[in-house]
Amino acid sequence: MKRRDFINKAGAGAVIAGSTLLTPSLVHAKTKYKWKMVTAWPKNFPGLGTGANLLAKMINEMSDGRIKVKVYGAGELVPAFEVFDAVSKGTAQMGHSGAYYWKGKAAATQFFSAVPFGLTAQEMNAWLYYGGGMELWRELYAPFNLIPAAAGNSGVQMAGWFNKEIKSVDDLKGLKMRIPGLGGEVLRRAGGTPLTIAGGELFTALQTGTIDATEWVGPYNDLAFGLHKAAKYYYYPGWHEPGSTMEAMINKPAFEELPKDLQSIVLAACKAVNMDMISNYTARNNQALDTLVNKHGVKLMPLPDDVLKTLKQLSEEVVLELANKDPMSMKIYTSFNQFRSQVSQWSSLSEQAFLKARAL
Repeated sequence: MKRRDFINKAGAGAVIAGSTLLTPSLVHAKTKYKWKMVTAWPKNFPGLGTGANLLAKMINEMSDGRIKVKVYGAGELVPAFEVFDAVSKGTAQMGHSGAYYWKGKAAATQFFSAVPFGLTAQEMNAWLYYGGGMELWRELYAPFNLIPAAAGNSGVQMAGWFNKEIKSVDDLKGLKMRIPGLGGEVLRRAGGTPLTIAGGELFTALQTGTIDATEWVGPYNDLAFGLHKAAKYYYYPGWHEPGSTMEAMINKPAFEELPKDLQSIVLAACKAVNMDMISNYTARNNQALDTLVNKHGVKLMPLPDDVLKTLKQLSEEVVLELANKDPMSMKIYTSFNQFRSQVSQWSSLSEQAFLKARAL
C-alpha cells in the first residue's frame, strides 16, 4: 500500500510539474495583443491606405486574432507627419508611411524610400532583402526605439502635375512644387521651391495656387485625388521616385513583448504586403492613365532630355552631400551605391534590353 501511494503521489507530482512547465506557453498562446497602426495616408486611400489596411488584416488573420491591429488614417489619431514620433514613443505600436518624411530625424532615412535616379522597385527589394539594406535600415532606426520593414512599393512614379509646360530647365526656376525628400532638394538646386504637404491637402493647394505643381504617386492615386481638375499637364518619368518603398515601423518594446511566432507573423505580413502593393499599382496604373487622358483630356508629356540630364547631375551632387553628413549616412550610401552599380549592369542586360526588344 505504501508503495502504491508513493507511485500515485509521484505520478501526480509529475502531472503538476508538467502543467507548470506548460503554463508560460499556454499563457502566451492565450494572450491577446491590441495594436494601433497610425498612417501618413488618408483613411482607406487607394493603394497606400488600403495597403495599410491589408497589413492589419493579414496580421489579424495570420495570428488567428491573437494580434488585433486597428488602423488610423492621417489625422485620426495623429497628423500625417507625426507618425514617426507616435510609434517611437509607443503611442501606437505600428506606423505606415514613407521614410523620407523623417529626414529631420536622421538624414539617411531618405535612402529607404526613394533616391532620385536610384533603384526600381525590384532592385530596391533586392538591396533590402539580399544586399544588406534591411540590416542598415534597422541599425539606423534602433536609436529611435523602432524596427522598420518594407511594406509596399509604388513602382516608378510620375514626375507630377504642372500648371504650365516645362520646356527647359529655366521653367523650373521659381516653381513652387510639392515634392518631398531628396527630389525636393534637387528641385531647389534647379531654382525651384520644394514644399512638403500631406496628401490630403494637395488638391486644394494646387487649385488655389499655393503651389504651381505637385508630384504624388501615379495615375491610380492621382485620379483618386482628382488632381487633373487642378492642373492639366502631366509629366513623366518620375526621376525622383523610381521605386518608392513604403515602410511599416514597429515600436521595439511592443515587438519584443510578442512571442517568437507572432514576431514572425508580423514580419511575414509586411513582406507579403510589400509584394502585393507593387502588383496592385502595376495592374491599375494604366487603367487610370487611360481614364485621365481619354476621358478627362489630360496632356501627358515627357520631360525634355536636357531637363532630365540637369536633374540627374544635381541629384548626384545632392546624394553625395547627404552621404557626407555623418558616418552612418556614408555607410548606407556606400552600400546603396555599390549595389546600384552592380544591379544596373544586370538590369540593362535583362529588363531594359527586353523592354526595348518588346517595343520593336
